[in-house]
This record gives sequence, C-alpha cells and structure tokens, in this order.
Amino acid sequence: MILEKLVVGPLEVNCYIFGDENGEVVVIDPGAEGERIIAFIEERGYRPRCIINTHCHIDHIRANADVKGKYNIPILVHKEDAPILTSPQDAELEEMIGGKPSPPADRLLSEGDEIKVGSFTLRVIHTPGHTPGGISLLFDDGVFTGDTLFAGGVGRTDLPGGSWDTLVSSIREKLLVLPDSLPIYPGHGPSSTIGEEKRYNPFL
Repeated sequence: MILEKLVVGPLEVNCYIFGDENGEVVVIDPGAEGERIIAFIEERGYRPRCIINTHCHIDHIRANADVKGKYNIPILVHKEDAPILTSPQDAELEEMIGGKPSPPADRLLSEGDEIKVGSFTLRVIHTPGHTPGGISLLFDDGVFTGDTLFAGGVGRTDLPGGSWDTLVSSIREKLLVLPDSLPIYPGHGPSSTIGEEKRYNPFL
C-alpha cells in the first residue's frame, strides 16, 4: 500500500497520495503547492487516477487545477459540495493560499459510492456538518476523515453550510461505529484511531 502525506499551504492541509504498490494512486485534497505535489508524484513514478476532495473549502482545493492539468484526471466531490468547488470563497484566503481556482467536478459522489484504486477500494461515507457535502473515505486499513474528525478535535461549524448537530451525528453514527483499532487520517494534524477519539476527544 502507498500512503503518503504532504502538508501543504499556510493552513497546513494534509494532502494524501493513496494507492497500491504498482503505483496507481489517487490524490486526496491537493490544497496548495501544486508544483510540489506534482514533483513528489513524479519523483516516485506514481500514476494518478483521480483527485478526491473530502470537501470543497478553499484550503483543500487550490491545487486541483495544477494536478488535473498535469495528469488529465477527473475531480471527484460529493454532490452537495459541488457548488462550493467553483464558487468564489474568501478573497484574502485565496491570496494567502495561492494556487488557482478549481475546475468543476467530473464525478459527483454519494453515500456508498466506491472508488477503485488499483487493488484497493475507497468507500464514500457522507459525513456532513463541516460542509454539506463533507465525506470520509473508508478502506480496509483506515479512513480519511477530511475536516470532520481530527486527532483530539472536530471540524468547525461556524462557516456557511456548517452545522454542529449534523457534524456530531455524522461522527457518532458513521465514524465511531467503525472498529476501535482503525486508523484515521484527517485533513489537518496527526493521525489517530477511532478508539483513541472515542476515549479522549474532548468534543465527543
């Protein structure tokens, strides 16, 4: 299994390169520093198949255009976040983060959809609350939780489309029911496990 993390941009987004050992990968949340992400992929000889945004806040999408332009691959987002992907967001953040506006989505995702990555499968779990179309991506050995669940924290809900009650329901009903030993790979910060967050996350 390939599972690499690049921390990109001034808001320190975790961009993940995930795939199997034959080099077929997906790029999850290329938030900034497109040239650096591409250089990393090229150095290792990986073959990107698609871009997946766990949600469409500006800090998670500003290298979509660079990566798509380089590899001519589709962008996948949940259908509820598709309008956010190409809408103007915070102008000051755009300037700070750099990069380019994202192209529109090529595939709209829904709960239970599957994304094949070589010999692996990512299953889409719709985990709204941080945004209406926030998703987590489950595979046999872990789950990418975007900005829904962090090590010791949860996503903020004070931005447009956010809902505290919805976020907590998503976490409790869709993530905390997963095995305690399952690693989580969040959109910011270090990894953790489902069990660690059940026991020690002060927001839960």
